[in-house]
Amino acid sequence: MRIQIGCELTFEFPQVTPLIAMLNVHFSRVSDLERPDHLTTSPPVPIEGYRDSFGNWCTRLVAPAGRFTLGTDTIIRDRGIPDIVKLDAVQHQVQDLPAETLQFLLGSRYCETDKLADEAWRLFKDTAPGWARVQAVCDFVHNHITFGYAEASPTRTAADAYRERRGVCRDFAHLAVTFCRCLNIPARYCTGYVSDIGQPPPYEPMDFAAWMQVYLGGQWHTFDPRNNAPRIGRILMAFGRDAADVPLTHIFGPSVLSGFRVWTDEVPVQENAVAAQS
Repeated sequence: MRIQIGCELTFEFPQVTPLIAMLNVHFSRVSDLERPDHLTTSPPVPIEGYRDSFGNWCTRLVAPAGRFTLGTDTIIRDRGIPDIVKLDAVQHQVQDLPAETLQFLLGSRYCETDKLADEAWRLFKDTAPGWARVQAVCDFVHNHITFGYAEASPTRTAADAYRERRGVCRDFAHLAVTFCRCLNIPARYCTGYVSDIGQPPPYEPMDFAAWMQVYLGGQWHTFDPRNNAPRIGRILMAFGRDAADVPLTHIFGPSVLSGFRVWTDEVPVQENAVAAQS
């Protein structure tokens, strides 16, 4: 399967403004790209790339005053199968976990394990450790929070989402990540594309999505408490402890977002055939 993915973000800047963008496909999927997903800007400005402490690809630039657009566009090859489910994936004892996973057991900006630990054990202490426990967390979060784009808040934490019972995909992910960490299961926050391929219409306007990966059975597995079902065409851009580590853009000054488009479109079979012959 071939999927065209990309985005276009337009800002209005009252002054010259530095920013960091995190809009590229994660390095684990770079070999699947048919062409590099270079970040482009209008007007053109010098850009510099670097990797953050998690290995995510970041781009830094200085935007001029006025209207400024940045984005990416590429085609990625995908297996075209839903997220893998591995029901027998075991939960590790903390003392047996690899050292690099331990930071994903700790509290972070949006994931207050200290505030939700008692509640996590009250809710999930009777669930079987491993995949079943994580799925129980996702089931609970999926049913506990009501999704609504109007409910987006840049300051809502996991504890806030638990109390308010409303939010967007990042709030679902933050609460599920926090519960998992409280239960001694390493969990990290992920951001990227989730397509509607294989889903029945009508479709909501495409947006970036947030989900989580948990460490079970010696590897990281995908769980999506917002959709709470395996999806086709999930494409990772970045992961971190929570949304503070992986913002789409980190802007060092005032700005107004005046345009926002995201696309994840399956390339028709006819175009696949032409590409194979060329």
